[in-house]
Amino acid sequence: MSAEEKAQARQVSLRRIGRLFTPHRPALAAVTAIIVVSSIVAMASPFLLRAVIDRALPQGDVTLLVWLVLGMVAVAAVTSALGVVQTWISTQVGQRVMHRLRTDVFSHLQRQSLGFFTRTRTGEVQSRITNDIGGMQSVVTSTATAVAANLTTVVATTVAMVALSWQLSLVSLVVLPPAIWLTRRVARMRREITAQRQRELADLNVTVEEGLSISGVQLAKTLGTGPALIDRFTASSERLVDLELRSELAGRWRMASMSIIFAAVPAVIYLAAGLPGTAGTLSIGTLVAFTALQGGLFRPLMGLLNVGVSLTASLALFARIFEYLDLPVDVADPAEPIHLDRVSGHLRLEDVTFGYPGSDTAALAGITLDVPAGTSLALVGETGSGKSTLAGLVSRLHDPTAGRVTVDGVDLRDLRLADLSAIVGVVSQETYLLHTTVRENLRYARPGATDTEIEDAARAAQIHDLIAGLPDGYDTMVGSRGHRFSGGEKQRLAIARTLLRDPRVLVLDEATSALDTETERAVQRAFDALAEGRTTITIAHRLSTVRDADQIAVLDHGRIVESGTHDSLLGRNGRYATLAA
Repeated sequence: MSAEEKAQARQVSLRRIGRLFTPHRPALAAVTAIIVVSSIVAMASPFLLRAVIDRALPQGDVTLLVWLVLGMVAVAAVTSALGVVQTWISTQVGQRVMHRLRTDVFSHLQRQSLGFFTRTRTGEVQSRITNDIGGMQSVVTSTATAVAANLTTVVATTVAMVALSWQLSLVSLVVLPPAIWLTRRVARMRREITAQRQRELADLNVTVEEGLSISGVQLAKTLGTGPALIDRFTASSERLVDLELRSELAGRWRMASMSIIFAAVPAVIYLAAGLPGTAGTLSIGTLVAFTALQGGLFRPLMGLLNVGVSLTASLALFARIFEYLDLPVDVADPAEPIHLDRVSGHLRLEDVTFGYPGSDTAALAGITLDVPAGTSLALVGETGSGKSTLAGLVSRLHDPTAGRVTVDGVDLRDLRLADLSAIVGVVSQETYLLHTTVRENLRYARPGATDTEIEDAARAAQIHDLIAGLPDGYDTMVGSRGHRFSGGEKQRLAIARTLLRDPRVLVLDEATSALDTETERAVQRAFDALAEGRTTITIAHRLSTVRDADQIAVLDHGRIVESGTHDSLLGRNGRYATLAA
């Protein structure tokens, strides 16, 4: 466990963990009441047992014996029924808390900028949502009720033991100091082991994600790295085995030690009861009832100590989850959003500068562009010149470091992200398709779209005939990441998905780069027709696709070095003419 992680674990406040249960206080109060009643009822059993041994059996009182036995059965029945109700309520509360944690983490991560996901391994994110939160399940589900149940039982049992014999109760207390000392040692060990285990699970998830995805399998097969991946996975799994063994053995040694101590206490009690000074002062019934109580004290006392161990160990898990929940949101909804009733699509970039975190060089510097509604802007330049970064600012994947981007005079940062995504549609060069049907992939852009609207969008993207020709048509499964389709087919599906939203602004980031010449021409014709009345920003390496743009901006190292129409830029014989050569 690193110094940083130890600091995080220490910073996890028990009060913050307790706040997770605040919405469920009535249910927890009900559980606590049930536990108290159940514990009090259960304490009648040893007194009934004493009466059986000291009175009913020696006196041959069958009637009293029957009533006492019925009482013992009734106590067992009542405590069992209350236990079922308690388990149902406490499990429901625990699962609700788990549900809230999962959804809060997922929702918060959805609000993170692309920079976070660029820096973070996909398997790491998945591990925190599944393994870390899953590892907290037993603590979250049972901690509150376990504390209440075991504490109540310990208190009630102790009171009953004192009522039977305060002298023997003092003898029983010798078990507490070693129990507490062993528990604290195990808690420290488990916290460190838990942190190591969760990091190892994250590494294992990353290996699975990288090695068993379609792209990962293709890479491994073409590079022959399959055996190395297997070795990496095996080594990680072996380290997990070692960590699990260490964690379990730490607890087992404590349990074994405590079992020996608890087994020795009844022997000491029998010895104390038989010593010359105490012999004859206790009845057989009292002695049997007391040892039964003392033996019953082991389970709740150990349960109470185990809660402390589990809670301490789980602090490492809570630290990892709260670390994600405390991440600042770089691109967030405004506190007082502006709503645009009618959007024309007039875009402006006003002295925009943007730099990626950790980079000393600005990706964009001093960019000023005016794109009137319904016109087209083409961005050209060499790889790394800042074209895609500029497009990302228009769709607000990033916020400018300086300057502002506006649509119809409103800063994009003053619009709700959901409203902006309805205004700006993006088709990028990297197409991502979901593992579901073609129809659901397209409907993902607009859940309320009808089948007719879906087919119209597919026709506009020149992909309807291909889909209709599949055995299951629009109900054909796309497959993982869309690998069932070629690059050009996937890109046309992505175009159809974006067009289904009918955005006022289209951002086409190398949108036709994967298409063959004939298909590119067909899709370009569709874009030309659909661009009427829309503002379009096109990024392309093939200058033939942007020669008819209303204006063309040439970028170089994050700056605009030329702008104008195709003909005017060629006439200047500058950077654009060099690219066109």
